[in-house]
This record gives sequence, C-alpha cells and structure tokens, in this order.
Amino acid sequence: MMDRLPVATAMLALLACAPACAQDYPAKPIRIVLPFSPGGGTDLLARLLSKRFYEAFGQVATVDNRPGAGGILGAEIVAKSAPDGYTLMMSTASVAVNVSLYSKLPFDSRKDFIPITQVASAPLVVTVHPSVPARSVKEFVALAKKTSGGLNFGSNGTGTTSHLAMEMFKQMAGMSLTHIPYKGAGALMTSLLSGEVEIGFPAVISVQPHLRAGKLRALAVTTKRKSSVLPDVPTLDSTYAGFDIDNWFSLFAPAGTSPAIINRIYTEVVKGLQHPESKQFMVSEGAEPVASSPAEFAAFFAREIDKYAQIVKLSGARPEQ
Repeated sequence: MMDRLPVATAMLALLACAPACAQDYPAKPIRIVLPFSPGGGTDLLARLLSKRFYEAFGQVATVDNRPGAGGILGAEIVAKSAPDGYTLMMSTASVAVNVSLYSKLPFDSRKDFIPITQVASAPLVVTVHPSVPARSVKEFVALAKKTSGGLNFGSNGTGTTSHLAMEMFKQMAGMSLTHIPYKGAGALMTSLLSGEVEIGFPAVISVQPHLRAGKLRALAVTTKRKSSVLPDVPTLDSTYAGFDIDNWFSLFAPAGTSPAIINRIYTEVVKGLQHPESKQFMVSEGAEPVASSPAEFAAFFAREIDKYAQIVKLSGARPEQ
C-alpha cells in the first residue's frame, strides 16, 4: 500500500495542474503535421489555421508536410509524439479509411489519436463527360445497366474517397462499372475531360471551373446536404437514401493530451473559422465550416471508420503497391 502512495500523489498533482498547464499553453512553437504533399486543400487549410494559432497564442505554428504511404507516415509521427499539445495532425477521411484498407498499421487509429474537431467538409461531385447521354443519376444508372461491356469510372487512386464513394454508389444502385485508378486528382480530371472515363467523383474545387465551362456535367453531390457553390445540383441521398460521403478536414492530437489543452485548441479553431480569410477559403474550396466539438467529432470519426470498413470489405479494395 505504501508503494502506491507516490504514484497516486503524482497522479493527483498532474490532475490538479491540468487547468494551470492549459493556461500556460503554448509555451513554445506548435507543429501541425500534414500527411500529404504541399499545395492541396488540406495543406491550405492547415496553413490558415497556423496563422490563426499564431495570432491567438503568440507562438509560431508550423505546417510540417510528411507525405507517404497514403497518409500513414505522417500519422505515425503524430501517434508516437509526446501528448503535450505541441504536435497536432491535420488530416482527411484517409485516416479512417486506412484502418480497413491496410491489414496492419504502425498505430491504432481508434486509440492513438484524440479527435479535436472536424474543421470543414466538402462534397465530391458525381461528374460525367458531356458525351454521356444521362442528365440525372437515374438516367446514368439505367445507361450503365444496359451498356454492353459496362462503363468506366476513374478515381484518384485505389482506396481514396473518390474510389470508395463510387463503390458505394455501385452497391446501392446494383450496377457494374470498371474501375480505372489514376495517380491523383489531376490525372483523374484529365481523363474525365478527354472522355477516357465516363464518370468520376472529383472534389468540388477541382471540377467547378469545368462545370462552368460546360466541359463536364454534374449529376449529384455526395453529401446529404446540398453544396453552397452548386445549389442546383441534387444530392445522391435524394435518389439513394443514406448516401453520405465527403472530403473532411480534421484536427487530431496524440492520445493522452490534456482535455484542457484539447478544448483550448478547439476554441481557437472555432474562432479562426470566423476570420474573413478562413471564410474566403471555404468559398473558394466549396467547403462548409463544421467546427464540431471534440465529443461530436469522436463519435463522427468512429462512424466513419465503421462506414469505410464496410465499403472496403464489399469492394475488395487493396492499397496500391
């Protein structure tokens, strides 16, 4: 019994200092690890948040791009970092997808991260080449079912949200399509514009200019809510109830980070999203601010892991080698 007293005393002292520690946070620069290359929407949003953090905290918040292995490399760095609030991760649905896409990960996505907040969400767009004689989801499904040899769909790569969203669409519609994976969003867009593939699920920011120019046609968006930048485009949910897949941008911390620090970061994200520069980013990306609480985001993250587990299993998706 006596041997346990020092441990118990230390734990009590740690709990007692948590509010004070959060008040002192941050006392040094913050690193936001981004498990992707520079230049994409996630990178731009992370850099906007880093500016807001600097203004709020008076400490530099750097964005550290660590691409590789479908986001696993950067996530591993964060999972194994000290849980002190000085290493965070800005990521996407990939962190939920990878739980089922890969047979083994160097971390446990459910246990090694604390979800701080879902910062924003943007829909994918069900997009067809103008040569496709379908102007609605129902017309496309009917066309695919009666086309000898089937139609081709392109994605950003095997296991990406653009791939798994289409697999979910196929399952709900009961149709067959041939998957052609590309190396990223740019290659997919090129193939759609050329008519090499009949259909794809690009992000709203990528496809907007081509929709306006009439070079591509939008049939639906993949979120349950309509897109603020494509208000006349229906949702897939309106045809296939329950369909809801998006590009989400979220902030995580290593497991064990103080709840007081988590709440402090969350509070500043909420404030940061009200900044005019953040609002302009949302408009330009076709995204919607979310700013869910840590508890709300934790529940959402758990649902996303389960949802993508079902899609990966049914589709037989495997990571690209």
